[in-house]
Amino acid sequence: MRLILLGPPGAGKGTQAERLVEKNGIIQLSTGDMLRAAVAAGSEVGLEAKDLMARGQLCPDGLVVKIVADRISQPDAQRGFILDGFPRTVSQAEALEQMLEQKGMKLDAVIELSVDENALLARVEGRARDAAAAGKPLRSDDAPEVVARRIADYREVTSRLRPFYKERGIYASVDGMAPIEDVARAIDEVLADTKASA
Repeated sequence: MRLILLGPPGAGKGTQAERLVEKNGIIQLSTGDMLRAAVAAGSEVGLEAKDLMARGQLCPDGLVVKIVADRISQPDAQRGFILDGFPRTVSQAEALEQMLEQKGMKLDAVIELSVDENALLARVEGRARDAAAAGKPLRSDDAPEVVARRIADYREVTSRLRPFYKERGIYASVDGMAPIEDVARAIDEVLADTKASA
C-alpha cells in the first residue's frame, strides 16, 4: 500500500497515519525527517541538502525526490508507505510519479481529509486554550495567525494537486471533521475500493 495523505494542519493526518502504519505494517515518511536523516547520515544527497539548509534555502524538487527515492528503496518501505509533506507542487507530483514508475511502483491512493477551515481554526485555538489551562507551553505552530497562514498555504498547494490526482483516478476525499473512528472507517473504505479495482 502506497499512499499520500493530504490535509491542512490540525486535520488529523498524524492520527490517521499512525493508525494506518500500525494496522498495515507500513511506514510513514515525512520529507522533513528524511532530509534531517540524510544530513545526519552524511550521504551525498544529505551533504547537498545540508549546504542548502545552512544557507536558509529550500531544497530543490530534484534533491527532495532523490531523498524520497533513496528512502523508499530501503527494506522497511517495501511493504508500503504513507508520504507526509510531499509532494507539495505539481512538478514534485510529476517527479514522484516518474520515480515510482522507474522502480516499478505506483501510488494506490491520494486521500484528502477535507475540513471546514473556520472549525479547524476553532479546534486549534481550543487545543491552545487546553494547553494553557494545563500549564503547558503553547506550540509555536498552534498560534492562530500561524495556523491561518499554514491553512492558506495548504489551500494553494492542494488546489493544484487535487486535479492532478483526480485525473489519474486515485484521488479521494473524506470528511476530516467527522469523529476519528468515522474518518478511519472512511479511509479504510477508500483503500478497500482501491484494492478491489486493482
